[in-house]
This record gives sequence, structure tokens and C-alpha cells, in this order.
Amino acid sequence: MATTSNRKVTYPQKAAAVIVALGSDTASKIYKYLREDEVEQLTYEVAQLSHLSADETGDILDDFYQLCLTQKVVTDGGMEYARNVLEKAYGAQMATNLLDRITKSMRTKAFEFLRNADYKNLLATIQNEHPQTIALILSYTRADQAATVIADLPAEKRVDVVQRIATMDRTSPNIIKIVENNLSDKFSNVLSVDFTQFGGVDYAADVMNNIDRGSEKEIFDELSRRNAKLSEEIRQKMFVFEDIPILDDMSIQRFLREVDSKDLVYAMKGANKDVTDVIFSNMSSRSVETVKSDLEYTHNVRLRDVEEAQQRIVGVIRRLESEGELVISKGGKDEIIE
Repeated sequence: MATTSNRKVTYPQKAAAVIVALGSDTASKIYKYLREDEVEQLTYEVAQLSHLSADETGDILDDFYQLCLTQKVVTDGGMEYARNVLEKAYGAQMATNLLDRITKSMRTKAFEFLRNADYKNLLATIQNEHPQTIALILSYTRADQAATVIADLPAEKRVDVVQRIATMDRTSPNIIKIVENNLSDKFSNVLSVDFTQFGGVDYAADVMNNIDRGSEKEIFDELSRRNAKLSEEIRQKMFVFEDIPILDDMSIQRFLREVDSKDLVYAMKGANKDVTDVIFSNMSSRSVETVKSDLEYTHNVRLRDVEEAQQRIVGVIRRLESEGELVISKGGKDEIIE
């Protein structure tokens, strides 16, 4: 959605704008269907909502209408029917964007009791299942949950699970229902679409972005032996510490302002020359001297601590990207307009 203003309106702010536009009577009815934490967040955003122009409000409501329409045609006719309808109405690119957003929303409807579960309980519940079943279940969990579970699976099984997540295409709701019923009788509300796409290379990359660096290397080493092409496809969708040089200078300067100084020193103990050069070139001379001095006097650092520091820095970069504060581009379709 593109507003006529230069400022960025976050998704929580958009939700607040919709609630305000609907009026208090309708809003109070919607609140009944939200969790307590969702009500708290939405109420906070409503209270903090700054003045929006008529054009901005119109764009937000139009976006909301399009998503509602997308949800309806998906529910009524299935994904392929929805794609045909939306392409005719909005064009191929807009149809793809709308369906991607609805698909992510649908993921929260199945296995919801697992999405809120402690990872140890989740691991205990599914670790003895077939890798294909584990891949299906993890495709409905949060990426950070999936990453934690995969990291604790036996080495031979976790590579298999990542590969199956990446190659997963479409799953019948009937299969989803059977798996859900086998796992828990608490969940009875299943997706009503014909076939819904989950998993895939994008989601596998999201999972791998959340996994620890040691496990990431082991999984990719083995996956490269099994399926080099798939391994490369996943890597191309990821952002890892060694990718920092692909960021523009403004993005590097932006994430450096938020990175813990100790994490930066530890991370650079294991960084290659390309990474250290581009980081130092985006720091003040005084900051460079400080970091180099800290590096010189920091000894006997465990590899695990280095990897964890690098992972936290990657986490900062990915968070800032999701907030629109910086741009990660690996070429291809990601064209940047200045």
C-alpha cells in the first residue's frame, strides 16, 4: 500500500486507523474476537494514533477492503479461483501480494495451540513424527519456534525436515485436519479452502534465518550434498552475517546504531575481511579506534559466543528491515528507487 505521505504507517497503526474509521459501536464488537494482548496493543495504537490525512485514511481503508475481498474469494472458491478473480480485478502483481498476505494470516488458524506452546513441549510432541509430518506442523508455527525445534532434532532428521519444508507446495485441509486431530483434540477449526500453500523456500529461509549459526552450517553442509540447487535457493532468500557488505552505507550505519558494542566486537572476531572493511568504513574514526582496541584486548573467545553475537546482529538487521528502516537487496526483483 502506498500512501500520499512520505511517512511510514505501520501495520498496527493501520489496524488502529480501521478501528477508528469503523466507529466505537462496530469496534467494540470486533474487540470481542481478539485476545487480551491484541486488545491491549490495538488500544495503545488507537490512543497514540497521530492525525492521518484523508488520503492516508482512504489508502488504509482501501487496503483493508482488498484484504477482506481476498479472504472471501479464497474461502468461497479456493486459492486458484481467488488468484483468477484477483488478477482480473487488480493485475497479477497485486493479486500475488494480496494472496501472500492472506496465506500468512491463514497459517495462524491451524495448529494455533502449538504456536503458543513452549518449544520444549512442541519438540516433545512432534520429535518422533515422520519428517514430512514435522515439516507440515512447523510450517504453521512461528519461524523462531521452528528454528529452535529443528536445531534440537537429530542431525539426520533436521536436514530432512528443512528440505521438506522448502519443497512443500500445497496441502489438503483434510490432511491438516487429520494431523491436528492426532496431535490435539483442543483444535477443531480447520481451514476451509481447497488447497492452501504453506512452507516453501521462502519459509525455509525464514526458519534458517532464526536458527543458530552452528546448526545453520551443519544443515547447509548436508543439504548441499543432498540437493545443491535447493540449498542455494534457500541461501539466496536468507540474510546472513557474511551478507553485510551487500547493504548500502545508510543501512549499515543504521543497524550499527542499534548493535550492542560487545556483540559487535565478538562478532568481528570471526568476521571475514569484506565484512570488517565495510563496517569500519561506515564508522567514525574514533569508533573504529575503540573497536580495534577492544578486538586487540579480547582473547579466548568461544566460537559459540562469536556465532551468537553474529546472530543477534543479523536479528537487528532483519528487524530493522521489517520495520522499513533499512533495505536488504540481493539483486533480482528487488530494485531500489532513490
